[in-house]
Amino acid sequence: MLPQAPWFEESRFGMFIHWGLYSMAARHEWVMNREKIPEETYEKYFDHFAPDLYDPHAWAQAAKNAGMKYVVLTTKHHEGFCLWDSALTDYKATRTPFGEDLVAAYITALREAGLKVGFYHSLIDWHHPDFPIDGVHPRRDDNDARALNKDRDIAKYRHYLHGQVRELLTNYGQIDYLFFDFSYVDEGHAGIWGGKGREDWGSEELLAMVRELQPGIVVNDRLDIPGDFVTPEQYQPAAQMEVHGEPVAWEACQTLNGSWGYDRDNLDYKSVDLLVRMLIDGVSKNGNLLLNVGPTGRGAFDSRAQTTLAGIGEWMKLHGRSIYGAGQSGYAPPPDARYTQRGNRLYLHLFAWPFEYVHLKGLAGKVRYAQLLNDGSELKMVQLDPHRSAQNTHMGGQPEGTLTIKLPVQRPAVAVPVIELFIYDES
Repeated sequence: MLPQAPWFEESRFGMFIHWGLYSMAARHEWVMNREKIPEETYEKYFDHFAPDLYDPHAWAQAAKNAGMKYVVLTTKHHEGFCLWDSALTDYKATRTPFGEDLVAAYITALREAGLKVGFYHSLIDWHHPDFPIDGVHPRRDDNDARALNKDRDIAKYRHYLHGQVRELLTNYGQIDYLFFDFSYVDEGHAGIWGGKGREDWGSEELLAMVRELQPGIVVNDRLDIPGDFVTPEQYQPAAQMEVHGEPVAWEACQTLNGSWGYDRDNLDYKSVDLLVRMLIDGVSKNGNLLLNVGPTGRGAFDSRAQTTLAGIGEWMKLHGRSIYGAGQSGYAPPPDARYTQRGNRLYLHLFAWPFEYVHLKGLAGKVRYAQLLNDGSELKMVQLDPHRSAQNTHMGGQPEGTLTIKLPVQRPAVAVPVIELFIYDES
């Protein structure tokens, strides 16, 4: 557990929200970069930003109904547009036709719903005149791109960056979570010219300021210095994540369809079953899942996102206690299954439904009761003699120490069936 924020690993499941001017383009949150759109052309989105369907209470309720315990909103993405009323720029929501501080309303809605409040904040800013052009900047291929940097001062931008973070962590009360994004100077970004990292951001000073302003906050690892947790993105780690051989808190950030911002024509949506399995898989390795939704340009979750969140919520309503406060187990699960454990309760998540029996190594004599978690119905337990021969309709023995659970033929009508095993106190 993180000492300043035990809630983080207790929660296990949160919502990421990517929302900005790119939501109006509806072609991925990196549309400015991908299409190399100059600032003056991109300005049309600012001039027409009027999200009349923005309802942060509906966002909060959707997160809560899905079983999520915290929400993380993009206060500013790489495009530089700010969702709050920053005193340091006019490139903000309060200067658009909408004219309101979107972050303030978001925080109020989350607190009323009992959800933890999180911010995402981009270290990158393609709109700021002092942010040096580099290999990921929309103007990277301009004939005079490198020459333009002579008039750009990263120190001035760094002062702006720190000032905006100070605003966010000073003006809105307690903030529980902060996701910085991102540094690109390591070997994984070696091909990017002009990459930026800890010296450019003033990361040590920035993190110290964050800790001073919000002592209980959790901060991710993308400042090019260590944070409270690590952030695998768009993949599932194969095991408990480690840094220098030591286990660390971690959170996988994942999308519904491969895009973070609203992407109208991207139909590559993950199924509810797959997303539930991803959540379970992460918790079985002591990780969290931060699942993203990209609201539309009018500020609403589209119907596909709503349907997916509702489906996850149906599963979480019945199986949440196998997720919240649970983590990796020392027992080895059978094939096509994952264990999570919370105290003396062991949860067997069956990704594939066996025919009549499932065999659990090392659990013979250790389980006092077994039930299906979705309806609390008892499951019979047997221990087969290892020397028993298989014959006709009689199942053969199982290795010493194996517990066998008898299952109904019909698979429960849930995304992933879970067996709750009550373990004898081993202390």
